[in-house]
Amino acid sequence: MTVTETTTNAIDAAAARLLDAERSGVACAPVRDLITGVEDAYAVQERLTLGRLAEGRRLVGRKIGLTSAAVQSQLGVHEPDFGMLYADMAVPDGAEIPVGAVLQPRAEAEVALVLEADLTHERHTVADLIRATAFVLPAIEVCGSRVRDWDITIADTVADNASSGMYVLGNRPVALGDLDLRLAGMVLERRGEPVSSGVGAACLGHPLNAAIWLADTLVRLGRPLRAGDTVLTGALGPMVAVAPGDVLEARIDGLGDVRVAFAATNPEENS
Repeated sequence: MTVTETTTNAIDAAAARLLDAERSGVACAPVRDLITGVEDAYAVQERLTLGRLAEGRRLVGRKIGLTSAAVQSQLGVHEPDFGMLYADMAVPDGAEIPVGAVLQPRAEAEVALVLEADLTHERHTVADLIRATAFVLPAIEVCGSRVRDWDITIADTVADNASSGMYVLGNRPVALGDLDLRLAGMVLERRGEPVSSGVGAACLGHPLNAAIWLADTLVRLGRPLRAGDTVLTGALGPMVAVAPGDVLEARIDGLGDVRVAFAATNPEENS
């Protein structure tokens, strides 16, 4: 068997393991025993992306992960990662997420950019990002892991669509020029009690730095950001675990607030 065949089979096996966990709702073993390195992990992610698009799911943006220097150090990486955002992952502000909709959910507050122009240059500048951004929104990303107990390395999380789950956007768009995102403070509360806090500078020094990295990376990979895309730029503070019955609200200076609830019970259990 050639190296190419071996790699292809491993990518197929890793994708199948994650897809089975997603469909069954039962977390799986890590996939790092099947693949080698980040390049293979993105190949797994792409394999799953093509399958989801073939099923009719609509790609509406990207999420950026690993924007914290501390988390990068923990996982032994030197740059962020990214995952796909689909329309059916979006949750209305204040809505409730059903039990089991996200495996092993955790939440973090972020700045979201919504684009009005394509980003197709090989190397983007801050000015390119500012011109391309229609408006900014506060966001809560509800991360999820198909990998049991969040036992992940960089290869596991990249393959698993950067541990994506669902996301919630605020409803009041704000012009980028009206904000100082570097100094924007964030507080994430659970039923009124602070559980995470941070500032825009925690996201690679500035959320736009993360967006530039993403735009450049996606052009190299042949999937550039397009007008209308939403970009979740990365956590402003520590990720927090969530449980059934939780209600989370994030406030970001200059952007306002965004809220999401988690159902206390599974409706099927009460039927």
